[in-house]
Amino acid sequence: MKFKFTLFLILFSLVGFSAFATNDSQPKDEDVSIVYYVKEITPENVLKLYKLLGVDLQGKTGVKIHFGEEGNKNFLNPELTRLLMQETKATWVETNVLYVSKRRFTDKHIALAKQHGFTFAPIDILDKDGEIDISTEGMGLKHYKKNVKLGKGFMDYDNYIIYSHFKGHGSAGFGGAIKNIAMGFASPGGKMAQHASDIPQVNKPSECVSCANCVRNCPASAISIENGVEIDTTKCIGCAKCIAECPLKLFSPKKVELTGDIFLERLVEYAYVATSLKPMVYINVLANISSVCDCSSKAPAPFTQDIGILASRDIVAIDQASLDLVAKGHQCDDPFLKESGKSGKAQLEYAEKLKMGKRKYILVEVK
Repeated sequence: MKFKFTLFLILFSLVGFSAFATNDSQPKDEDVSIVYYVKEITPENVLKLYKLLGVDLQGKTGVKIHFGEEGNKNFLNPELTRLLMQETKATWVETNVLYVSKRRFTDKHIALAKQHGFTFAPIDILDKDGEIDISTEGMGLKHYKKNVKLGKGFMDYDNYIIYSHFKGHGSAGFGGAIKNIAMGFASPGGKMAQHASDIPQVNKPSECVSCANCVRNCPASAISIENGVEIDTTKCIGCAKCIAECPLKLFSPKKVELTGDIFLERLVEYAYVATSLKPMVYINVLANISSVCDCSSKAPAPFTQDIGILASRDIVAIDQASLDLVAKGHQCDDPFLKESGKSGKAQLEYAEKLKMGKRKYILVEVK
């Protein structure tokens, strides 16, 4: 196989992945970070780049993916993963969303995924049985000093392939591997903790019809309706279940103004915790690149051309390389700042600060 080596930046060492077996074609821990790249977006090339990573996945493997919101036209064609799923015998994994839609409820979420063509591999919604609190004490994080909330099924897998659609996002600037992990493994309560606060708010409590759906479904017995809808903040565990269960949609994430780069740092910290728990490798697909996420039911058309597929064992390097390629194709320094008004660069800066990976990389173009 012929390779075209493009040196973007001077490299430092690759983050260690001792849980994976490597072959001789892979850089050792003391060598440099590599991001593999191929221009043609095909199922064969997805599998080819995965194999170039030289990993030997043992045990139960999950492929973290996004099934696309109802009405969205930009989510990635599931056929791109067919050969990868056959090779790895993996399961597609995802979590339910925070807002109320079909993707908020496990059965409807899976039905929508199948409607979108995700029919040839198993699907597992990781928070179908609730959430799990992962302690962050001693990690030295800025925003989550006690815990983060992940889908309970996250711990059921031995390793993960993070398969990300690299595109824009109104709050994060861009969504790549970091955001795919941060939001994608978080339970709805974890998503709320990233977007807003740990406690939901009650909107128009006088409109409550006392159906008691919220009371019956609150796992912490934190809601009462005797004197209007009230949340006992000393009991609330921030699971966000009331948001989904109220037929009148009286509950919502608390409106909190996140200044500066707080939201981006929260994303990174959730990704930091998840990547510290399970071995992961990363595939980013740069196609259908619009200014907003696949969670949008009315996402705008792509603002630039399709670019290709990237793969790496360094989460920071692959997102940095993806951003650089989009910037080059769109002929500007920060394409997502230009298109959505939000820069996502602080994700990469903070992730490197937490030693999740390196922003410096070599791009290896595979012919």
